[in-house]
Amino acid sequence: MATSPLDFHPVVELPNEYWVFDFSRGPQSDFENPYPYSIGKYNERRPDMYTSPLFDGERDHHVGLDIGAPAGTEVYAFADGNIHSFGINTEDGSYGPTIITEHTVSLPVAVGSSERGELQTLWVLHGHLRLDSLDGLEQGQTFSAGHRLAFIGTEEENGGWPPHLHLQLSINPPVGYDLPGVVTQEERLQALIDFPDPRLIVGQVY
Repeated sequence: MATSPLDFHPVVELPNEYWVFDFSRGPQSDFENPYPYSIGKYNERRPDMYTSPLFDGERDHHVGLDIGAPAGTEVYAFADGNIHSFGINTEDGSYGPTIITEHTVSLPVAVGSSERGELQTLWVLHGHLRLDSLDGLEQGQTFSAGHRLAFIGTEEENGGWPPHLHLQLSINPPVGYDLPGVVTQEERLQALIDFPDPRLIVGQVY
């Protein structure tokens, strides 16, 4: 099992064996994953995968981390924090039920304008959730590391995707409960600054 840095709590409890996808070649509709869990990479160009009008036919560079798991799999807070925002992104191909949390943590590398070892505030988007994950939430609600935040949703409720968690970090406070999970090639370099590698909190899962 991949371990999280700095003893952060796992966002999803991964087993010892899981598949790491390479979507740089485009969709793999004829491939049958031999494992129930999988990883979709950060900072990966994914041609021909984002075809709904939401992506304007141009956004295809993935700036989050996908954790594939059975629908209903529990999603946990990696560290103490609070609920920044939540809601349903209803566009075809979007996140469906979404929760964004806010955390102030010390990371082993500099992120944004913060220096190595300084306390840094991160916003973490959890997308493609089960609808009832939003029940009872309140903006500003606090929680501890390891708190069960949500459940991974089915394709029928998660925006139309095979069950997985889209996990994305941001160094800037989001507006509402959305972040661009894929960007254009022209936007890529700035997006990699604004949306750091989620392996900072989940560990080296690939």
